[in-house]
Amino acid sequence: MSSWRSVAIGAAIITAIGNGALRAAVDETVEIAPLDPAPCRQAELAHDDDAVIAKCGAVIDHAKTAKADRIAALLARAAAFQVKQQIARALSDYDAVLALDDSRADLFNQRGELRRQQGDRRGALDDFIAALKRDPDHTAARSNQQTLTRELERIGAQLALKGKPSFDCARARAPVEKAICADPELADLDREIATVFARRLRAADRSDVAALRRTQQQFLATRASSFGRPGFDLRAVMTARLRELLGAAAH
Repeated sequence: MSSWRSVAIGAAIITAIGNGALRAAVDETVEIAPLDPAPCRQAELAHDDDAVIAKCGAVIDHAKTAKADRIAALLARAAAFQVKQQIARALSDYDAVLALDDSRADLFNQRGELRRQQGDRRGALDDFIAALKRDPDHTAARSNQQTLTRELERIGAQLALKGKPSFDCARARAPVEKAICADPELADLDREIATVFARRLRAADRSDVAALRRTQQQFLATRASSFGRPGFDLRAVMTARLRELLGAAAH
């Protein structure tokens, strides 16, 4: 065998051995030790929110953290975010917890309360219902679900009436009534006046009912007769009447 062929074969053998060793080194799994969760727990017990966010964040982000330790760290950090009024970040941690364990009714209830604070009423209601599915006897979730349902019903009723006055616009004949029907803000103002007046009537002593009715009739008559005259401000007159009713109700 010529010398140059010997050199080439030797180089190939060395290269093959080198590549095999490299692949073995790359394929070898590096063992990563779990991160000690104790500093996270200590920060939580000390109520050090900044330390909780840092120490528990390290536990959460570590690849080898056990599920139970990750959940505990997420809950601790969520509480710290709540104290700091970083509600969106607290909600994100609750989302992560429930992705790991969706069996705990208390966690759905806690997330629902946070969502409600943020104005996400539909999301909150879904969470309260989810909590009750997991624990029908969960008192806080039951109370939250009932009060939020009533709140949504009330909001729905208000939205259904929005822009509608206290009278039927289809039967409106007087110019002032037609003007109120044509303006959603005036319509809402008219309905609010009628609502507060009705509430005042229910709360009034029997001896005061006739006088209260008389003042309302005078207001309506003046509103109708003065509408369209120079200098007459319908919105201002109606706003003044509402303030008058509310002020009297406060005494």
